Amino acid sequence: YFTAPVHRWTIAERNNTFALAAFVLVGIMVSRVVDLAARRYALAARASAEAATLSVLAGSVLRGEDALPALLERVRETFGMTAATLLERSEQHSGAGRDSGSAREWRVVHSIGTDPCTRPEAGDVDVPVGDNLALVLRGRPLPAADRRILAAFAAQAALALEQRRLTEAAAEAGPLAEADRVRTALLTAVSHDLRTPLASAKAAISGLRGRDIRWTEAEQAELLATADESMDKLTRLVDNLLDMSRLQAGALSVFPRPVGVDDVIPHALDELGPPARSVEIQVPDDLPDIHADPALLERVLVNLVSNAQRHSPEGTHPVITASALADRVEIRVIDRGPGIPAENRDRVFQPFQRLGDRDNATGVGLGLALSRGLTEAMGGSLTTDDTPGGGLTMVLSLPAAWSVQQPVPATVAAG
Repeated sequence: YFTAPVHRWTIAERNNTFALAAFVLVGIMVSRVVDLAARRYALAARASAEAATLSVLAGSVLRGEDALPALLERVRETFGMTAATLLERSEQHSGAGRDSGSAREWRVVHSIGTDPCTRPEAGDVDVPVGDNLALVLRGRPLPAADRRILAAFAAQAALALEQRRLTEAAAEAGPLAEADRVRTALLTAVSHDLRTPLASAKAAISGLRGRDIRWTEAEQAELLATADESMDKLTRLVDNLLDMSRLQAGALSVFPRPVGVDDVIPHALDELGPPARSVEIQVPDDLPDIHADPALLERVLVNLVSNAQRHSPEGTHPVITASALADRVEIRVIDRGPGIPAENRDRVFQPFQRLGDRDNATGVGLGLALSRGLTEAMGGSLTTDDTPGGGLTMVLSLPAAWSVQQPVPATVAAG
């Protein structure tokens, strides 16, 4: 166009016409691929930022730390802001509108960065949390997509503030507040564990429903599998919490009856899904039936096998064995993991204990505590033992069916 003859589309050779058309077509295709990759990268970056922030918060809570400073710092770094401030409105002014009254209505709860904001309208981004809290960022405006994610972080900041105040109140109240402290720690930790599978499932479903990205059949199947796995995790967590609360309240109903070990183990492994197919089962054919509640025993085995899988090194698999000893039947769940020092073995059966775990993705540590409680409710015991050659063995001991004269449905007594 800019060569002689100037300003005319003149192509001397026909082959060059096809070459130019090919260049234009390739350019269009490359631009579409780059655009799609950029949008997927943006979605992944936002999801990664949210997951990293939630991880910091959950880790701080589980370690008993003040999570609010770490949360605000992570939000400031993630969104490239100069300051992140959590503001609170005083109670006497809470009835007025958000924009009414003087600046004295708001006070700074905690601030990270330079030049913190003292009023919501003074920042570049204002995210309200209820009527009396606001997360205010200063640095640059944010697009609507980032604001939606920031709303989840603001809710986490409010939760961290509540945790701080409950901890301070417990410290002032003394030993009588210990039960409330434990309950608060449970609810706070569980709020993360509930949110994590919910967030994964929602992200997968939202991605499938979105119209800006066209997923392949393989990608759709992967997103559906992620949602299904997340809902399974959520179901197991809720079941554990409900059973633990029933145990502590003395309201857990137990219905023991004669049951075969080889009947319960397959059902427990089926609940764990494909990862449990590699578990080796060694149960003799002449093993006597045990006296137990099949549903509760299945829950115990699910928790024990899941724990063994999590700590098994790559290339090794848990093993389940069973044997009769006098009037008892022992079920052993064996792993080849790092094991637990003898002085710490009783601690693994306490809530919130996850010895050796360094991440926040393994739950709040209720599995073994609940397993021991359910086992004792059925008249059995759950202990630990060394695995020959290294590892940990969980020993589940239950009465043989023939040794129990009158099996009667029972309800666990409180205390």
